[in-house]
Amino acid sequence: MARYALKVEYDGRPFAGWQRQADQPSVQGAIEAALAQLEADVPSIAAAGRTDAGVHATGQVAQCDMAQEWQPFRLSEALNYHLKPLPVAIVACAPVSEDWHARFSAVERRYTYRLINRRAPLTLDVGQAWAVKQPLDLAAMQEAARHLIGKHDFTTFRASICQAKSPVKTLDEIRIEAFPRGDAVEFQFHLRARSFLHNQVRSIVGTLERVGAGSWSPDDVRISLEARDRAACGPVAPPDGLILTGVGYPDDPFRGQGS
Repeated sequence: MARYALKVEYDGRPFAGWQRQADQPSVQGAIEAALAQLEADVPSIAAAGRTDAGVHATGQVAQCDMAQEWQPFRLSEALNYHLKPLPVAIVACAPVSEDWHARFSAVERRYTYRLINRRAPLTLDVGQAWAVKQPLDLAAMQEAARHLIGKHDFTTFRASICQAKSPVKTLDEIRIEAFPRGDAVEFQFHLRARSFLHNQVRSIVGTLERVGAGSWSPDDVRISLEARDRAACGPVAPPDGLILTGVGYPDDPFRGQGS
């Protein structure tokens, strides 16, 4: 078998998430169906992160094992042909060793959450960002976010159905930026960690939005974190604005491909 790393971009709206499901469309199922058009009995693929329903990706990474050796460009082109018309694209492909694993070899995941602050409803960005009407205070959200950086017990920001063995994670970065867009402001929340708990990013963004709106103080976020209680969390942000933007590896399999 020959193993390949795939960098995958997708619009999460038509899917029930990454993970293959028997009765609902999934990104994994779409890619596996495309692979089945190329070779018979292709083993199940694995990914760096199992994104939820409605969550998008520009830098998801998956692996596939093929019976024959493929030229990476030909493999990505063939998969993209068979993925049409679904909003899924293989943007890079690279051969990797048989012991390389998309999930277990990863040392970093990067997410961006898009929030658009304006009174009018979204049109072009519908399904791609969270629309919030009330003005938000960037500096207050940045101050609150500093309480969450580092190694903590993130029970408060963990979904009740999370299957992780421990709620302790190290959040390496939360960077919040604001970009004026005519009558709107786009806020981007960039989060980076080795791994995340289920719903951790959306729980954090939803809580920080409450700070930006003035309903919480920055110190309330510290109190919420220290409570180690899911009930102390703010509202969970919708999936619309969440994007898996990248996965880091000790040796980037896509280096030099310009993607």
